[in-house]
Amino acid sequence: MKVGIPKGLLYYDYQPFFHTFFEELGAELIVSSDTNKDILDKGVKYCVDEACLPVKVFHGHVAEIKDQCDLIVIPRIMQLRKREFICPKFCGLPEMVINSIPDMPRATMAPLYALSKERLFQWAKVVGKEVTHNTAKLSKAFEAAVECQSNYKKGIDDDSYPIKVALSGHPYNIYDNFINMNIVNKLKKLGVGVVTEEVIDEDIKNREVSKLYKKPFWSFARNNYSFTSHMADQKLVNGIIYISSFACGIDSVVIELIKHNIEDFPLLVLKVDEHTGEAGLDTRIEAFVDMLERRRS
Repeated sequence: MKVGIPKGLLYYDYQPFFHTFFEELGAELIVSSDTNKDILDKGVKYCVDEACLPVKVFHGHVAEIKDQCDLIVIPRIMQLRKREFICPKFCGLPEMVINSIPDMPRATMAPLYALSKERLFQWAKVVGKEVTHNTAKLSKAFEAAVECQSNYKKGIDDDSYPIKVALSGHPYNIYDNFINMNIVNKLKKLGVGVVTEEVIDEDIKNREVSKLYKKPFWSFARNNYSFTSHMADQKLVNGIIYISSFACGIDSVVIELIKHNIEDFPLLVLKVDEHTGEAGLDTRIEAFVDMLERRRS
């Protein structure tokens, strides 16, 4: 069986798990290309106008590989932590894609709860039976996938630069170089190092979030608020750059929380959508870096 894996949304977070699981089941993987103009154009064509840029890009990834596979993986991610939820668009993502893109192959529909290994296995059992009914093989594939994911290390922590910024935002905005227009390389060429939220541990995140009046409802809100709060409070970076998708409801709240918390600490918010021009983004980044250099000197 050929299993398609779109390289969009949280692919860069969980690709070791998905790749290992389906490969161990004996499937041939069909992975979409890195995000590019053609994929974006396909996503804009098929996706509803009201969706954010990353969801449109995901539609484009699906459209690129849908005719090459028997089953396509559309993760309906519901929860990653107890009492926290993920963006609502993930909850209805399979229906969005299936009803927007014509001539779709079979798609995974089961909800994915990653609250514990046992809950995650419930998803693996349902989805794995699309490939094989061998329960022993399925269990072995799941164990291998969990181990591979647990050994996966991701994140950026540049120590060799005189100026550093905390790069914050949803993972698919940080690690998709087409969406963020290669911002990490742009900053390095300007002599600025980058730090991402993976460099701080869970204890620090829990401590920062506990200072809020109410626990964040969204996992992305928890990660971005706690990361930027810690970096600004401890002066571990010279400034913060937040990459946000235009019309993102979660970010509209989180960014205001961050602004209120860090007060006059340097913050640049970059809003991106399918119409964002690279020249304008470059100008804003260069101006922000100039300001950081003046403050430092």
